[in-house]
Amino acid sequence: MRIQGGQVLAGGGFVEADVEIEGGAIASVGASGGNGRSFDARGLYVLPGIVDIHGDAFERQLMPRPGVGFPIDIALQDSDRQAVANGITTMFHGLTWSWEPGLRGAENARAVLGAIETLRPSLGADTHCHLRYETFNLDAESEVTDWLGARRIGMLGFNDHMPSADAPPRTRKIAEMAARAGLTVEDFNALVERLRSRSDEVPGSIERLAGAANAGAVAMLSHDDMSPQQRQWFRALNCRVAEFPINVETAEDATKAGDHVVMGAPNVVRGGSHIGWVAAADMIARGLCTVLASDYYYPALLLAAFRLAQDNVLPLHQAWAYVSEHPARAAGLSDRGTIEAGKRADLVLVEAADPQRPKAVATMTNGRFVHLADSGRLH
Repeated sequence: MRIQGGQVLAGGGFVEADVEIEGGAIASVGASGGNGRSFDARGLYVLPGIVDIHGDAFERQLMPRPGVGFPIDIALQDSDRQAVANGITTMFHGLTWSWEPGLRGAENARAVLGAIETLRPSLGADTHCHLRYETFNLDAESEVTDWLGARRIGMLGFNDHMPSADAPPRTRKIAEMAARAGLTVEDFNALVERLRSRSDEVPGSIERLAGAANAGAVAMLSHDDMSPQQRQWFRALNCRVAEFPINVETAEDATKAGDHVVMGAPNVVRGGSHIGWVAAADMIARGLCTVLASDYYYPALLLAAFRLAQDNVLPLHQAWAYVSEHPARAAGLSDRGTIEAGKRADLVLVEAADPQRPKAVATMTNGRFVHLADSGRLH
């Protein structure tokens, strides 16, 4: 396959070039001619495929309303179609295993992970599990350790959404959390109190799980870090990705130490956080964010990169690294994220005549088209 005549992001900028694909990998950039089929990319950007290290929008396909569930395979297949249609070629589904029953409980976590593994060969995006492990879920430590040892988990995130007066605002919605768990508010509060009584066990559990992740070379994230001291504690465990730090001071501590800082692409697209936190675009401008994730909305990654360029936060070739090269590095994936010989042929071809509404005309993973909106360009 030869991608012809597009504006290729390679070597730190855009060049009009051909991209030769052989055996699922990029064979060369800049060469022309050769045998095989070709794709007419004139007028399109040829970009590295998007790497989404935290996407949990699939939960809405599983349970579009509290207590209304749909089969896991249908939910994952539909989410995959959304992902590749928006240029996502590597997907880390943010699977939460919490102390809560219901959508984020043990039974669902096991079922979703099993479904990801079963469906992976048939999905368009290269699909992995980012296990969002609730740190008060102490009884699950042994099983998660086994998952890490078997490399069933692509990334391990440490989350603490235990409701409390000083917790982040999103964890204070008791009624919403109780409904999702299928419990009354009274029963939910009683569960919280039982778990809170074991809080002194949490740090040791995190340390043991971090040791297992390090042994298996699984990248780790800490979620909603509330202070530089908390980030430093996680860094000492070799957890080098700070996901949604809640203040500037914590993000500064992370970036100064060379940690990745993840923020939500929807924040960029909407012009700010939906819960009143720091604006991701401002953090990027200040050098305090390195990775964007889809979070709860798959189209946001494609839109966010172009929005950063349109708002003169970063030129497009630099903005795109926040959705491709940087997240690939954060996840420990050295075979993707840039367009160069020898890397996986994970590409997205984008039409952006209106930069506010860029569209993925075609998406390729491992050398095969998984989304094609204009078949007339294929010869």
